[in-house]
Amino acid sequence: MSFSLINEYRGNLLECCHEGRLCVVDEHGGVLAAGGDIDKVTYYRSATKPIQALPVVVRGLPQRYGFTEREMALMAGSHAGQAFHGEMILSMLQKAGFQEEDMIMLPSYPADQEEYRRMIQEGIPPRKALHNCSGKHVALMLLSRELGEDYHDYWKLSSRAQQEVLHYISAFSEYPADRIQTGVDGCGVPVFAVPMRNMALSFLKLACPDLIEDPGVRTAVQALTGAVSKYPETIRGYGFLCTLLNEDPNIIAKDGARGVYAIGLRRERLGIAFKVGDGSEQNLGVVVAHILRELHYENRETIEKIEAMEPGILINDNGRDVGRICSEFTLDLGRDDTYPEGE
Repeated sequence: MSFSLINEYRGNLLECCHEGRLCVVDEHGGVLAAGGDIDKVTYYRSATKPIQALPVVVRGLPQRYGFTEREMALMAGSHAGQAFHGEMILSMLQKAGFQEEDMIMLPSYPADQEEYRRMIQEGIPPRKALHNCSGKHVALMLLSRELGEDYHDYWKLSSRAQQEVLHYISAFSEYPADRIQTGVDGCGVPVFAVPMRNMALSFLKLACPDLIEDPGVRTAVQALTGAVSKYPETIRGYGFLCTLLNEDPNIIAKDGARGVYAIGLRRERLGIAFKVGDGSEQNLGVVVAHILRELHYENRETIEKIEAMEPGILINDNGRDVGRICSEFTLDLGRDDTYPEGE
């Protein structure tokens, strides 16, 4: 069941295909469009972060510890280590009464290349606060302590904090907790896997919290996604695709490592998830822009901004335009009975 998400042309010859899987669900949870094997269980990677932060928000912990709304939004992000990101993480740790060393990941240099070069030139060592997952780690330590366990164990799958996260992922994805596959993420905490339809469904609920029965969780989703929309630079950083998408008040979006993207559209009441099969993280904006065009997305400005950021031009070592990078799939927007609702 091959499905090409990204095609690379050198001259007029198709040189590379990046295959994968894609699912779009409607507000009833039915599959509106699909490509590839959407039943294949797939790790969310960091696309779970907006869901992982919710137990903390439900319990009112950001307010209790004096987090700003912008700091709360950072718990859902994979920040690039731009200067303000590190400052915010250190502020959150101080307010919560944690030490930077309490986080289990190794010290890291920023993903932001400009900030990385500055640190190297000035001889500044890496630090844990600059790791892209540090906002999530602060949130998980808060949750662990709130649940009455040693917060130093927050990273263990058996911990109360991680079991609570598993419960939320199961509820949002509508996939049984005992069937969710787990592994260890790059930053050392558990990572969770569900079929693509279920991943898309979870972002439908983030975009449309009225679909959530629990009023406390519904309010938490509104608060957290509202903060992300207000401060989209917290989700990644200035100059990144994830930030650009969340600048659109109609979109809640989060990427994950190894070619994962999940998107919720509020007005259209749709959930979208795709995964590049070979794990390529290049040209994901090309896929996102093409999906939005296929869905006849009304905000052309968002699509144009994506295409300006990722124009789909193949540049060689001499800086010459030698080809193009594009998505060419078609989304059949008729309901697909191959994937009936609820299965």
